[in-house]
Amino acid sequence: MSSLQSFSDDLAQAVAKAAASVALVDARGRFPASGIVWSADGEILTADHVVQRDEQIKVKLADGKTYAATLKGRDPSTDLALLKLEGASGLTPPDFAEVKVGHLVYVVGRPEEVQAAFGNVVALGGPIRGGGRQLDAYIQVDLTMYPGFSGGALIDLSGRVVGLATSALARGVTVAVPVATARLVADALRQHGRIKRGFLGVSTQPVALAEALAKQLEQRTGLMLIGVEKDSPAEKGGLLQGDVIVNVAGEAVSEIDDLHVALSPDTVGKAVSVKVVRGGEVKDLKVVVGERE
Repeated sequence: MSSLQSFSDDLAQAVAKAAASVALVDARGRFPASGIVWSADGEILTADHVVQRDEQIKVKLADGKTYAATLKGRDPSTDLALLKLEGASGLTPPDFAEVKVGHLVYVVGRPEEVQAAFGNVVALGGPIRGGGRQLDAYIQVDLTMYPGFSGGALIDLSGRVVGLATSALARGVTVAVPVATARLVADALRQHGRIKRGFLGVSTQPVALAEALAKQLEQRTGLMLIGVEKDSPAEKGGLLQGDVIVNVAGEAVSEIDDLHVALSPDTVGKAVSVKVVRGGEVKDLKVVVGERE
């Protein structure tokens, strides 16, 4: 029994360690949510869906101090938002880590006082596409997300943050945004206030390539254009309905997820190579990538 009590004490200590960097976020008209101290100079990362107003945002830290916060940027597709506390400095961000399938974890939230829920990592997956979501990676966990936990910290048993928990990314399961992904999004929100996403203006469906072309291109499928929007980057670049995209910006394109990956933020506003199969021949076009609104 003493060893079990010792293990329990260690778990409580891990929660307490992480809780020092978990804040209450009051940015909606009902129950408050949670957020994670992201930088020493007052940045708070939280879930986008809990930030329902752009003004009069309040954040309460673990030491009980409450600060006004401004919205630096938000990205609904990953359900992340970055806040900046007014007049705050010397904050303590958490330690960060990664997890594997099977690891035991807690979600630590602060919708009022600190709260925690215990579970395990079910899967490391991704991407999530569709329904307005575009997330490259996620952590699926088996635990209960109580009201106000969104924006809270998913932690390991050492109290290190491994992800940001949210109830809005997947229906029927609890998922968290991994730290590596959250860091990339937070950096972009800090610089631009949004995530730039490439846009061609096409509707596509996967199709099999002819055997000779499949051998030549070393891929079995491509994306047929079943629609090209008027005045879109694709139309301006010479893409036609019926073309089959096989490569964008040097990245092979066999399915729709490949196209999303190829249209990275770095491609927005730039002319990139788009290889298509037209009339049985491979053509190399130049398309200036637009930005998805």
